[in-house]
Amino acid sequence: MELFQDLLGPAWTPVWTLVKIVAIVLPLLTAVAYLTWAERKVIGWMQVRMGPNRVGFFGFRLWGLGQPIADAVKLLTKEIIIPSGASRGLFLFAPVLAIAPAMAAWAVIPFTDRLVLANIDASLLYILAITSMGVYGVIVAGWASNSKYAFLGSLRSAAQIVSYEIAMGFALVGVLMSAQSLNLVEIVKGQEGGFWHWYWLPLFPLFLVYLISGVAETNRAPFDVAEGESEIVAGFHVDYSGMAFAVFFLAEYANMILISTLTSLMFLGGWLSPIPGLPDGFVWLAAKVSFILLLFLWFRATFPRYRYDQIMRLGWKVFIPVTLFWILLVGLMMQTPYGHLFH
Repeated sequence: MELFQDLLGPAWTPVWTLVKIVAIVLPLLTAVAYLTWAERKVIGWMQVRMGPNRVGFFGFRLWGLGQPIADAVKLLTKEIIIPSGASRGLFLFAPVLAIAPAMAAWAVIPFTDRLVLANIDASLLYILAITSMGVYGVIVAGWASNSKYAFLGSLRSAAQIVSYEIAMGFALVGVLMSAQSLNLVEIVKGQEGGFWHWYWLPLFPLFLVYLISGVAETNRAPFDVAEGESEIVAGFHVDYSGMAFAVFFLAEYANMILISTLTSLMFLGGWLSPIPGLPDGFVWLAAKVSFILLLFLWFRATFPRYRYDQIMRLGWKVFIPVTLFWILLVGLMMQTPYGHLFH
């Protein structure tokens, strides 16, 4: 890619950058759309039913593969109703604020050691900074609706996201200590050597905390108290309809893919093959991300929704102490002859 950019010359750099952005965003949006299809098929299989199986292409049902496109057309053609007492500008800006960080984060995500849009030294710090902005979309949506139900849902969601963000941040500290770098490419390269050299093994408690916190961060079941229909009529987006409503769910599924990708990069070796000698590549990363996404869907089909006090207790009284203890343990172990186990 760098060779092709050099051939074009510096004048074409903005155009080439735009091409790379489109090459990332379009497949990502397609993956988000078909993740909704996969969720309905997987949960349907777990619950012994069919899932989408009617809408296909060219007269063929094809396992319902046309369902995401039909859903998109339906949402695009539905009217966006804005409550009379709502703050119109903020009401329409909130979905954008929710999905923009989920998309912008992909600027530094490496798909291989050379296939990355911007390979900056502090790429992980950029991820933490940009993704923390997503909570403002939830807060603004609840406030701009001028509805007590939506506002209460947004506050519950914000408190949950902030709580688990702390645990996720501490979980990543262990990875940074082991890799000695903030660069995602270098973090993956630090796991070379096969399955047993990946960070999931020496940092297993941090791996579990990061994965479960990622489920809570994305407001997914069993942590979906912000939009618990039986309790709070869909939470912060209760007044949204049409494409404005769809953008919130696009953000949720885009964040699921982002969390799965980061988990794969930092704990499961990214694009590295599990067996030394096999070629590395994007296929391995895609397989690991798909496995983590399957866990997201599995959790939704399996666990009942937690009470809000249980969610807060898990985040503050379990995850944060566990991560702090393991960070201390990793720091002490790195000063002993066994420190090489964490590199």
